[in-house]
Amino acid sequence: MMIMERDKVLNILKINYQIIEDYGIKSLAIFGSVVRNEATVNSDVDILVEFTEKVTFDRYMDLKFYLEDCLGTKVDLVTHNMLKSPIRQTVKQEAIYVS
Repeated sequence: MMIMERDKVLNILKINYQIIEDYGIKSLAIFGSVVRNEATVNSDVDILVEFTEKVTFDRYMDLKFYLEDCLGTKVDLVTHNMLKSPIRQTVKQEAIYVS
């Protein structure tokens, strides 16, 4: 495994954004260790997603697996509703939107 760098992750997501949009997303952002340039070989890529409508479990998992295939590493895919109060503000501050 290799360390995922912020610019590389953003570039991969931008290249694949048209396909990613087909999963019914409104917005996509990265946050966490990759954004802060603190990622290690064991780090996953934290991605914040907003769907255009209520999402099914299958569509959520399909998007997660697609993103993992694109990036070649584990992805922690979260929605706004999944964020707990203490970290919600931090995520909002450091999120870099792809679209």
